[in-house]
Amino acid sequence: MFVLYNRGMRKLSIVAFVILSLSLGFLLFYKKTSVKKPPSEFFPGAKLSLDNKKAKETDLKSNKDIKVIAENLKIPWEIVFLPDKRILITERPGTVKILTPKGDDLEYKVDEVYHYGEGGLLGAAVHPDFEKNNFIYLYLTYRKNNEILNKVVRYRLENNRLNQDKIIIDNIKGAIFHDGGRIEFGPDGYLYITTGDATQPELSQDPSNLNGKILRLSDEGDIPPDNPFGNPVYSYGHRNPQGLAWDSSGQLWITEHGPSGALSGFDEVNKILPGENYGWPDIIGDKSKEGMRKPFVHSGAEETWAPAGAVFYKDYLIFAGLRGSSLYRLDIKTKEIKPFFKDKFGRLRAVVMGPDGYLYISTSNTDGRGKARKGDDKIIRINPKLLED
Repeated sequence: MFVLYNRGMRKLSIVAFVILSLSLGFLLFYKKTSVKKPPSEFFPGAKLSLDNKKAKETDLKSNKDIKVIAENLKIPWEIVFLPDKRILITERPGTVKILTPKGDDLEYKVDEVYHYGEGGLLGAAVHPDFEKNNFIYLYLTYRKNNEILNKVVRYRLENNRLNQDKIIIDNIKGAIFHDGGRIEFGPDGYLYITTGDATQPELSQDPSNLNGKILRLSDEGDIPPDNPFGNPVYSYGHRNPQGLAWDSSGQLWITEHGPSGALSGFDEVNKILPGENYGWPDIIGDKSKEGMRKPFVHSGAEETWAPAGAVFYKDYLIFAGLRGSSLYRLDIKTKEIKPFFKDKFGRLRAVVMGPDGYLYISTSNTDGRGKARKGDDKIIRINPKLLED
């Protein structure tokens, strides 16, 4: 009995050994011959599906149409180009970085910046005559006697040093939310500044107050003679404008955030006329009130863009979406809005046109509201032709 059992076990052991040997051989063969797909060259670890036919036909492996040019940034807020094609980036915690083609990058700490909520080091603008005066303008949040304020300060960039030159405007109320912060020189040579309501909506309806406004000043901080109220205010009734852009005719357009909470949504794009009231907090969406202008377009109650930076490309207003995690294209002739790269890069903050004719966008995934991905935050270069039909 024992002998028969022992022989049977021996046979089973031989069969098991053969099966195990074949299995190990197969696994070794598979390991040697299988091919691991490489990640995307411009966005590590991600698969990018573009949103229109022309984009899908583009050879992305060439790295010519979409390319990460900077990464591991700390909440980048603004991107501007210097005349020599160096790229200046502001980081909300208080750092200015200047990227150079040669890689000898510069970094400056703006000590008085108070990084609090949505406040910190925000917008930047380069003087139109930078090659003569080396002026750079920064919008920043700071604290004074336990009060949170925003101001625009002019700096001079010389000999690889960033030195404060002059305060252009001060005492713009700040808060944990709604600090505005975009600044840019318009085609008329004046400096335009967006300010938020600092969580006090009633300020937006007061033309004598600086909050909830589009401001307009000279490069020295003087009030232009044709400003509608004889003060820095150019338009009012805004909640938290975040984008400034001018079309080919010189017309100013802005993007701004709609309400939060139960009435979330109703983000806006507005065509700005001097002295006009854009309704916040009295009207949103399609509501109307005498003496107030309804938005050119809005997102409605079911969608939130949280629009940020904006720039024109042909007849399209291209603007970045934070909550919407998209790059949006608005046809100002038809009012058609189309999202691109939905959720592919995460939250988007800045969008500018570079001197090479490419769009440059920044992600904002390390600001506490997004989900950081490998290498975040980034600056990404995009061929604008990918946004055409």
